[in-house]
Amino acid sequence: MTTNADQPQPRPRRRAPAGAAVLREDVTEAIRAAVFEELAAVGYARMSIEGIARRAGVGKTAVYRRWRSKLHLVLDIVSALAVQGLPTPDTGSLQSDLRLLFEVTSRALRHPVASQIIPDLQAEAARNPDIAEALQKALREGQEGVASKILAAAEQRGELRPGFDDELALDLISGPLYWRSVVIRGAGLPRGYLDTLTTATTAALKAL
Repeated sequence: MTTNADQPQPRPRRRAPAGAAVLREDVTEAIRAAVFEELAAVGYARMSIEGIARRAGVGKTAVYRRWRSKLHLVLDIVSALAVQGLPTPDTGSLQSDLRLLFEVTSRALRHPVASQIIPDLQAEAARNPDIAEALQKALREGQEGVASKILAAAEQRGELRPGFDDELALDLISGPLYWRSVVIRGAGLPRGYLDTLTTATTAALKAL
């Protein structure tokens, strides 16, 4: 006699994923890309969820399912920049590490989208402490995280004096390019500028 226990039992049906589990990554990335484009085109103040959705080719609901407002959307994307960071040069010398870092940083700051977005977000940061905090994290921590590793490696190799002023060192590395590319915003860097900056910065760091 066969009992119910002897017969194969049907597998329990898995619940269909809901909420964040069904958010398509390609749609999320399309929205993120649209935010950068929209910021560059109209600025934060005039940016809207409708404009972002239209540029991404999705409905407004797709945006709101991921972020509550354009503020949360921009904060998320700007904060992500700090997480991504810059590649840390490891050439074996302080001067060549700095030269590579300056090259990568200058390209990033002179990118057409970045050159429009950063000043606009800086203006908004003066009015919104949340944006100010996120922007500082993206611009300062991302750059300084890499610079700190370069300085630590140089100190270990004996290229820098033990106990040097690390805060001043970070200012020397991060300040000039930011000033030239974001504040002055000229047509471009003069010929040989990065080489001269590298030499001067290296000498200044060794003098600390």
